[in-house]
Amino acid sequence: MPTSTMVDVDGRKLKVTNLEKVLYPAAGFTKGQVLDYYARIAPVLVPHLAGRALTMKRYPEGVEQEYFFEKNAPMHRPEWVKTAPVWSGSNRRTIHYILANDLATLVWIANLASIELHPSLSLAADGATPTMIVFDLDPGPPADIVQCAQVGLWVRDIFEHFGLQSFPKTSGSKGLQVYVPLNTETNYDQTKEFAHAVARLLEQEHPELVVSDMKKAVRANKVFVDWSQNDEHKTTISIYSLRARERPTVSTPVCWSEVEEALKKKDASRLVFEAKDVLERVAKMGDLFEPVLRMKQRLPQLAGVGAKAEAVVADEASERVAGGRQGGTSRSRAAEGKAPARAPGGKSRKV
Repeated sequence: MPTSTMVDVDGRKLKVTNLEKVLYPAAGFTKGQVLDYYARIAPVLVPHLAGRALTMKRYPEGVEQEYFFEKNAPMHRPEWVKTAPVWSGSNRRTIHYILANDLATLVWIANLASIELHPSLSLAADGATPTMIVFDLDPGPPADIVQCAQVGLWVRDIFEHFGLQSFPKTSGSKGLQVYVPLNTETNYDQTKEFAHAVARLLEQEHPELVVSDMKKAVRANKVFVDWSQNDEHKTTISIYSLRARERPTVSTPVCWSEVEEALKKKDASRLVFEAKDVLERVAKMGDLFEPVLRMKQRLPQLAGVGAKAEAVVADEASERVAGGRQGGTSRSRAAEGKAPARAPGGKSRKV
């Protein structure tokens, strides 16, 4: 018979069930361990979820069984679970998304076997304004996260040309993701177009490794720079979220030096972290993604992508005349090559 127990979480009473159920059969990782992980990681996770419409990816019978996405908050939720109404044009109705604003709500969500957490890139109070721009680097086999590390460093270098900081994290699955905090006035039309321009630039400069086309047929042994995640109708796996893989891996913030080292050693295992590893890292290193919450940066004008690239191309041409291109991985000349000569057009989306 299903077992349940009442727990007190910061003064909130809630019932947790089936704590002994194994959700990760290969690792013997139980539902109780999932709840324990989310409760312990909450101090650094909740700030990244608070105020954002959350989509849950639920695995009631474990990671090897069927799952489903749940956007609308369940009717049986406790009265203290906060929600945000968001109109869905495609569904022609209002969806009441959960706001994981506190520890009790996070534990309640985990008890639903919501192993993966997928928040919006914008705050629910201003759904048209993303607070960041995201690049999801997805390797096509036999490429893996080592190749993603190289592409991630190129992405970093492009933004450094504009004086902007970026922050890497593992996807917890196969790839790597790069976040550029904005926290300034912008919209999804702008961030999506900019991300697409960067993806095309990388593809033009590194056609042997990078692809910006979504077609899976062209991704073999290349890294797809997924720019399309910068959309109000899409979500990206949360920092510190568990993933529904064979083992309880986590989408983990990393240092650029760790990305460089994984590339140098060609060792994918350096960028794979499970729940216990992440708890130890946070205890030692704190929240490496904390700046993403507060750092204010303005997205450059799209025309600047081309201008910056042209300047670097001129430098590169001089180097070739002087004796040929010099190799290097940790500080790649990512912005070389031609970018769109002018900013693509686009109308602001109605929200």
